[in-house]
Amino acid sequence: MEKSIKRYMPIFVLPTFCAFILGFIIPFIMGIWLSFCKFTTVTDAKFAGISNYIKALKDTVFRHSFWYTALFAVASLIIINVIAFMLAMALTKEMHGTNIFRTVFFMPNLIGGIVLGYIWQLIFNGILSKYGTALALNEWYGFWGLIILVSWQQIGYMMIIYIAGLQSIPGDVMEAAQIDGATGWQRLWKVTIPMMMPSITICMFLSITNGFKLFDQNLSLTAGEPAKMSEMMALNIFNTFYGRTGWEGVGQAKAVLFFLLVVAIGMIQLRATRSKEVQQ
Repeated sequence: MEKSIKRYMPIFVLPTFCAFILGFIIPFIMGIWLSFCKFTTVTDAKFAGISNYIKALKDTVFRHSFWYTALFAVASLIIINVIAFMLAMALTKEMHGTNIFRTVFFMPNLIGGIVLGYIWQLIFNGILSKYGTALALNEWYGFWGLIILVSWQQIGYMMIIYIAGLQSIPGDVMEAAQIDGATGWQRLWKVTIPMMMPSITICMFLSITNGFKLFDQNLSLTAGEPAKMSEMMALNIFNTFYGRTGWEGVGQAKAVLFFLLVVAIGMIQLRATRSKEVQQ
């Protein structure tokens, strides 16, 4: 059986490998090349050196979107993971209806970001209109609106991962800690959290990368208003590429910078949290 699998494996791998090359590798390499070019279509690209990167770094709106996105990513990372962990702790206790609660908390993750953005836009504007204002009139209204929207959408998903991590902790370890006289708070910090670091690593990676890559919720909830002050990096790149004639190369350069930034932050976070994982 193993010999047959090894013999015919290339036949089954080849279609997926070809699709990966055509759908990812070739566009990725072309994207890097185009970031050094001035173009309107792929066929008329002309090499322009690093001028696109210079324009991207001089763009004050792009720099503002970076700090705005970074602040959002940090705030959403903390809020989503703290609440998701608390819910996971509560829903792994012996109580009636835990499966129903898990389903209810997970359901918002099944709704598309564009739909959620427009729904929450109506909700927030309905609330703010009582005070004579609107979501698009203040960048910080948009910021906290996005925090609430993304938290509501992603907490249930992270909760499921934390529940799986809690359920994988050996019961005899917790019993031994309890017999040794450890309080509930000590068991949480000295036993539960160290044993759950693999789940924490996954959730933190997803939270921080999703925070930086956020696009559809930002587009539908605030569209960058007022005056692009609530525009996050992904939306800024989109608007640069499609909304400013002659800036296609600059938009592509921003996309490459954005890619390098997310990869670097993701690798740093993975290295930091994996170093704290313990062997069960």
